[in-house]
Amino acid sequence: MKGSFQQHLADEISSATGQEFVCHATSAAGGGCINQAMVISDGETSFFVKLNRAALADMFSAEAAGLREITGTASVRVPAPICHGHHAEYAYLVLEHVPMRGLDAPSATALGEQLARMHRHTSGHFGWDRDNTIGSTPQHNDNSDDWVRFWRHQRLEALTDKLKNQAPKQTLDVFYALTEKVDVFFRDYTPVASLLHGDLWGGNVSCDEHGAPVIFDPAVYYGDRETDIAMTELFGRLGENFYAAYHEQWPLDDGYALRRDLYNLYHVLNHALLFGGGYLSQARGMAGRLLAATG
Repeated sequence: MKGSFQQHLADEISSATGQEFVCHATSAAGGGCINQAMVISDGETSFFVKLNRAALADMFSAEAAGLREITGTASVRVPAPICHGHHAEYAYLVLEHVPMRGLDAPSATALGEQLARMHRHTSGHFGWDRDNTIGSTPQHNDNSDDWVRFWRHQRLEALTDKLKNQAPKQTLDVFYALTEKVDVFFRDYTPVASLLHGDLWGGNVSCDEHGAPVIFDPAVYYGDRETDIAMTELFGRLGENFYAAYHEQWPLDDGYALRRDLYNLYHVLNHALLFGGGYLSQARGMAGRLLAATG
């Protein structure tokens, strides 16, 4: 990290916190597949910094807004956003540094209870007041009164359109055919617009040193709460304590098992767009099974 950028971060942190911060140490940290990450410290206080290209500053601005939205529910802990912006070639997001460890049974139970409370915070519209990203893919959140229309156009169709240069026409035809039948999955179910984390897989869930659950890297919007629960099952479940605790607070409706795949298809499509590999064939298989279920 160049000295001028390090000084810029120190100045911005000092301004945001009202306490002088002089960076004495930096260390690399796991930042996932999209961003670089590091921890910076003055010897007493540490901050977690996410980095990317300067052109992606809006991505970090939206993430900070999403973290604040979740914080406002007083439900699940998220790392507090400190400041964000861009300097030279870097966009950055500075967060509270939360030492984390994996969920154990008590913290998984607490997460189920707290996530249900977060989902109780609702809006009169599906969507959000700003667009954001899912991974690095733009995610549109135009307000809608119709969840089926929202999921069809702003989620499934939006990603299928982006895959036009990567997928054969026969595969795209399967995806588009499914989007036309999304309403079938909601004949007896009308979701409310709950506040969602939006990218709630196991890699974005942890607990702090005291065992309190922490969720991070959100892609916030208001939508069907089942989408969050579904994603916790996409890359390995969070443990039965979590699901039992959530169900006790707010049981899932009939038909969730089928809608789970409809919701997770969005994330598999996004992985196909971002990473290629076998995700496209996985998405086609999911879409085919869902189409068959529509009769």
